[in-house]
Amino acid sequence: MSLLESTLQKFSRPEKQSQNDRSANSRLSRFRRRRKEYKTPPPPEDKDKKYHRTIFVSDTHLGTRGCKAELLADFLRHNEAETLFLVGDIIDGWRLQRSWYWPETHNDVVQEILRKSREGTHVIYVPGNHDEGLRAYCGHNFGDVELLFETIHETADNKRFLVMHGDHFDGVVKYARWLAIVGDRAYGVAMVVSGMFNVIRRRLGMPYWSLSAYLKHKVKNAVEYVGQYEDAIIREAARRGVDGVICGHVHHAEIRQLGDVTYCNDGDWVESCTALVEDFDGHLEIMTWTELGGARKQETKARVAA
Repeated sequence: MSLLESTLQKFSRPEKQSQNDRSANSRLSRFRRRRKEYKTPPPPEDKDKKYHRTIFVSDTHLGTRGCKAELLADFLRHNEAETLFLVGDIIDGWRLQRSWYWPETHNDVVQEILRKSREGTHVIYVPGNHDEGLRAYCGHNFGDVELLFETIHETADNKRFLVMHGDHFDGVVKYARWLAIVGDRAYGVAMVVSGMFNVIRRRLGMPYWSLSAYLKHKVKNAVEYVGQYEDAIIREAARRGVDGVICGHVHHAEIRQLGDVTYCNDGDWVESCTALVEDFDGHLEIMTWTELGGARKQETKARVAA
């Protein structure tokens, strides 16, 4: 058993869907009823919460020092949805196998996900390359969390989106795994430098800013790499006859239209702190929680002070 698998089993026990058909069917019926009821957003029970039809989150890299777990837990705490997609690289098995790092803030993220599942959110986990050990469990449940290799999501306006992590369309990961591991270590160094840089910014009263994301967008080879990845995934979506694709992997949040295909990348939680959300009309948008979270906390402080 891998370190990644044993870590997950600390939180829940996997059960085969065939042994859990009754409860799975019950959940699906409940979700279908809620979709009918929630053609418009549900009345907010908490003015600090935002309600969505679907939330897509990926590349959180729990188990690494670069993970912005406090912001992620804050996002999950203040955003509710009928369905939550975890689109891969949620737990970083590559790093955990090299050295153990799991602070309480990372536990908080897992508990927020499990809380949503207990309260009726349909949680679907699509593993990526950093948590690839879980792909052996696709078709099973971890508690109320469903594991799938990939899936089709139908939006409120009846558009069909292919949901997958996307690493199979990364030539480096697919054909030169050793190079991907070396690159992962170099990326880790860049994140440490970025973290120290942001400590100084915080002390100066300046907001979070990702040095690594800035460099990625400025370096020509990195820009070309992301572009080639997006083109490959868009071609696959067109080949399968879907309206769009939702993925992660490259840590670059984006929504763009190419021909008949809509490409959506939900970003990451080590650089940009972004998620993709669908409203109750089927509209998709990218949320950046470093901005929204900061604004919400300032408003809360102002109300408490008053």
